[in-house]
Amino acid sequence: MIARDALAQLPVRTALPALREALDGAGTAVLCAPPGTGKTTLVPLELAGLTGAGPRRRVLVAEPRRIAARAAARRMAWLLGERTGEQVGFTVRGERRAGPRTAVEVVTTGVLLQRLQRDPELAGVDVVVLDECHERHLDADTCAAFLLDVRETLRPELRLVAASATTDAQGWARLLGGSEGAAQVVEAAGVSHPVDVVWAPPERPVRPAHGLRVDPALLTHVAGVVRRALRERSGDVLCFLPGVGEIGRVAGELAGVDAEVLQVHGRAPAEVQDAVLAGGDCVRRVVLATSVAESSLTVPGVRVVVDSGLARVPRMDHARGLSALTTVRASRAAARQRAGRAGREAPGVVYRCWAEGEDARLPAFPEPEIKVADLTAFALQTACWGDPSASGLALLDPPPGGALAAAREVLTAIGAVDGDGRAMPRGARMARMGVHPRLARALLDGAAEVGVKRAAEVVALLSEEPPRAYGDDLAAAWRTARRGGDGYAARWRQEARRLVSVGAEPGVAPGVARGSGGGVDSGGGAGSGAAVGARASTGAGAGTNAGANAGASDDVVAGLVAALAFPERVARARGVGGYLMASGTGAELAGAGPGNGARAGDGSRLRDAGWLAVAVADRPVASVSARVRLAAVIDEETARAAAQALYSSGEEVGWSDGEVVARTVTRLGAIELSSRPLSTPDPELLRNAVVSGLRREGLGLLRWSPAAQALRQRMAFLHREVGAPWPDVSDAALLERAWDWLGVELGRARRRADLERIDAGQALNRLLPWATGDAARFDALAPERIEVPSGSRIRVDYGGEQPVLAVKLQELFGWHESPRVADGRVPVLVHLLSPAGRPAAVTADLASFWRDGYRSVRAELRGRYPKHPWPEDPTTAEPTRHTSARLKRG
Repeated sequence: MIARDALAQLPVRTALPALREALDGAGTAVLCAPPGTGKTTLVPLELAGLTGAGPRRRVLVAEPRRIAARAAARRMAWLLGERTGEQVGFTVRGERRAGPRTAVEVVTTGVLLQRLQRDPELAGVDVVVLDECHERHLDADTCAAFLLDVRETLRPELRLVAASATTDAQGWARLLGGSEGAAQVVEAAGVSHPVDVVWAPPERPVRPAHGLRVDPALLTHVAGVVRRALRERSGDVLCFLPGVGEIGRVAGELAGVDAEVLQVHGRAPAEVQDAVLAGGDCVRRVVLATSVAESSLTVPGVRVVVDSGLARVPRMDHARGLSALTTVRASRAAARQRAGRAGREAPGVVYRCWAEGEDARLPAFPEPEIKVADLTAFALQTACWGDPSASGLALLDPPPGGALAAAREVLTAIGAVDGDGRAMPRGARMARMGVHPRLARALLDGAAEVGVKRAAEVVALLSEEPPRAYGDDLAAAWRTARRGGDGYAARWRQEARRLVSVGAEPGVAPGVARGSGGGVDSGGGAGSGAAVGARASTGAGAGTNAGANAGASDDVVAGLVAALAFPERVARARGVGGYLMASGTGAELAGAGPGNGARAGDGSRLRDAGWLAVAVADRPVASVSARVRLAAVIDEETARAAAQALYSSGEEVGWSDGEVVARTVTRLGAIELSSRPLSTPDPELLRNAVVSGLRREGLGLLRWSPAAQALRQRMAFLHREVGAPWPDVSDAALLERAWDWLGVELGRARRRADLERIDAGQALNRLLPWATGDAARFDALAPERIEVPSGSRIRVDYGGEQPVLAVKLQELFGWHESPRVADGRVPVLVHLLSPAGRPAAVTADLASFWRDGYRSVRAELRGRYPKHPWPEDPTTAEPTRHTSARLKRG
């Protein structure tokens, strides 16, 4: 029996006429409705005609999370007086409850993507509701783009609703409206009870969250705030924490409280989720939840919210090739959503575990995943959709070009797309598997080596990271999951069974498709992979028959599958607990870094491994190396087979420790496998190595005599004052043109000592413009010396901004004008010296000095130097280098 009283109380009912009108007209609408108004439950039932209003339609509701999809379906089925699987059903990865009578089906956005790839027309579906679109998950954004494309090209009658509690309504309206103008925004007012805000920051500063690490002091503080809330307020408490680990830590800290402590997250068993959503029975509850409870779920009985202020989101570290979840400050929009949970049924209160002054500095909205996440799966979806560049898709935010290019490199390397980015049959099969393309590759190629069941079990472990209690050894974690009775083990078994079924589907033969134009780039960097099926042709494997290694140990299987999934993360040991991954990133076992106290990998068999396949890694604060969280022991043969695309062999001639080193080297990415001296290296490689050494260590390696330095200064002066054809002789320019002026000498140099013997001045002469004939005027334009009236030839210093002539004052008697250089363009700055060679005056206008400055200098110095001439009129006096007596003797 339909619960009409409950349906009648849902505030979104008032917005239904406007929503129907918008859908009957343009076919699209944006529905903005606060939490608790019924947008997730009543709207799909009404649009499907299951409440008795309107024609019968089939409605598909897309939720971002499995827990939300199940909960929404159960709630709608309850409102109809039915069980799920009848008129209301749901489908999530690995579980489906729907039948021929199902009119409203709730699916995750990932499931919807797969359906769209299999059946772009969504045959039989009349309306699609994209719920919680404000969260900006990548799958949800992609679904919206694909659905708009379907409406544009295949099914203009397909109705589309973007529903959210808080979102950029106008942005979504423009997106859904397309070329016809903005879609209609339908707003529903909620019954909002007042929620008081209590600011409850920690008394002492806590370390900012980084990666998956949250300061334990903050978690202790959050637990303390929960205890305070239990004392000060009535009703159930909903506490928001970033992840499962933090929930477990706070739950431990709350041991002994007078309330039932429940944990809600995506990994929680279904019965626990049901118990939380069903409400308490006279027992006060504390519900510890991740962001899944922000908007998708209604938790009855909650009057108090405790907000840690943290959220966990995906991030891609492209520099290190690491993709993982990371902890960030929750946005102001998320904080409003969380606070609103306290006012769903009655007035409530939110305790925010940060200072009021920090609130304005929080980001306004969550950052869209498309801007920061790994785009490999997105790139495969768009390639299978027929738009590899995603340029023709309607997206609120375009994908970053660099991240998309990196994703396509990965897909090309694993044989999912061809050289132009178009999906190959193998890639289409990967897209249907419901796992990351890397894991799909590991399942396909691993099944050919070890059998589909064992490959699927390892891939299932990699698709959801095992609990920390399982350890850091992937093979040991696999054995623990097989005999485990916890919630993770149950989910793992279910996912493994699903992967066995999809991995066993008939389709493209295992191994990277050959001759397809989408082969493996042997020069691939981080993110590249290769077909392990190539082992036979390289002599590195046990054969090409599928399942040839089916009898291998768990350790071998786990290592092979992990290496196939993450070939750029195969790593070789370098010191205790330290490794170098093929991508070039260093890695350390947990506990191996300085200041960690424990020895590298204590208690783990990874500690003594020569090679690892790293499955999970993160980067600690202020560390240049990754930290290994989950890995498997492998051997070099497996590493080379799985990461064949990164294998290279060739001559390497480089500069090392002051000399040229020539070797024949084999590498696996950044890992050097072997080397031997090269007796007859390529002369071009030798010259390039010497130039590299010169650029690394600088021009100071050459012999710079005073004459060479002076020549360089004169050339620099003409380049600055005259320009072409006089060359730039700065360090950067000389290093860039090293072959032009050092070619002969560089060709003979092999070590630092050879460079130190090169006369830089002699080599610099080669840069003078001899071809144009201008070099012949070099001494005239920038003379090395200038002859003064006494007959002396004085060196000009070109080292400053203006040429300087430092000469004794008496030698310039009779010289009326200051000298000029560069065809008279630049006056020379004259430093007038005393008879003892000390500075007496500086002038660029000698005539002015004789007229105005000479008298004061004469008055000051003639008593100090009485033996030298100090005539009253220096312009008519005889210039001299000598004393007055010597001048008289002639």
